[in-house]
Amino acid sequence: MDAELIQRSKKIRERLVQLGDSLDHAGKKNDIKEIETQMGQPTFWDDNESAQKTVAQLKSLKSIVGPLNDLSTSVEDLAALIEMADEDESIAGEVAGEISRLETKLDQLELKALLNGPNDHAGAIVTINARDGGTDANDWADMLLRMYSAWAVGEEFKIELLDRQENEEAGINNASIAVRGPMAYGYLKGEEGMHRLVRISPFNSESKRQTSFAAVSVSPEIDDSIEIDIDEKDVREDRYRAGGAGGQHVNKTDSAIRLTHIPTNTVVTCQNERSQHQNRATAWKMLRAKMARIEEERREAEVADKYATQARTGFGSQIRNYFLHPDQRVKDARTGHYVGSFNSVMDGSELQGFLDAFLRLRAGKSS
Repeated sequence: MDAELIQRSKKIRERLVQLGDSLDHAGKKNDIKEIETQMGQPTFWDDNESAQKTVAQLKSLKSIVGPLNDLSTSVEDLAALIEMADEDESIAGEVAGEISRLETKLDQLELKALLNGPNDHAGAIVTINARDGGTDANDWADMLLRMYSAWAVGEEFKIELLDRQENEEAGINNASIAVRGPMAYGYLKGEEGMHRLVRISPFNSESKRQTSFAAVSVSPEIDDSIEIDIDEKDVREDRYRAGGAGGQHVNKTDSAIRLTHIPTNTVVTCQNERSQHQNRATAWKMLRAKMARIEEERREAEVADKYATQARTGFGSQIRNYFLHPDQRVKDARTGHYVGSFNSVMDGSELQGFLDAFLRLRAGKSS
């Protein structure tokens, strides 16, 4: 048996033990048992909202424990395969392939272990605003909304449209969606910042090259049980008439809500629900999420000197460039991660590479 393969197999086992400890594998297995016992109680679904949160928590735990269990089983099978290869050299190729597969799986799970922030397990509220670039920017904002939605669908996450304000000519002025699934916020929070598109404008009769900007803001969807300190007297509420599609009730009632947290100048809007009461409740949920994000950024700034390399983020910083002209490519300004296919990023299939590269950067790891 090749000595290098033996060494790689030992390294896999060591990494798996370290990973299990860092993710508290044993503790999460016990948590799953407790939740499943709780779900077996006849009164479990009496409080539907609480039950749904518990189900989501179980799904999040299983998204870590399940792959770890599978990997542990595969590592034991690998040991048996190596013993067989000692007696039959023709199996050596199979051993090499299995080792490579397990190394890839470990890489993916080790990335998950980096999602250890206080809100990383939560859902994400993603808000996209058109910036400089005229109608092209409005169209670009809509394209980004579709990109994140496609990625979420591919990850089997749930999406809820919270707010969408159409532009009169094309695209959107802004929109907000909730993305719900295991570690949704942990993965998406690195998307906050300015996204730049360069292309031949479809809205310009002279077919000139146009640069457009859209700003993405990402906040954790905070559970009501988590206390966020917001003084209501610091919040101004404005009511206005909803715009866009929505039936006769739109443009006849002041159902849309805008909340402004005056000390931080944080603004959220919601007009997508059917009633003013629903819009107000959703807007407050969005405001709590924004304030949680501000608090998280403050804590990150306090420990910034602990990082050798700072990953530049923020609502105003340009984080990624997307090109449709003169060639098709997407490159991240922070990590250097590059994809030579514009469409494969926009359809969500290759967005994960950018998310993973940012996680490695924040952890001080090379991609």
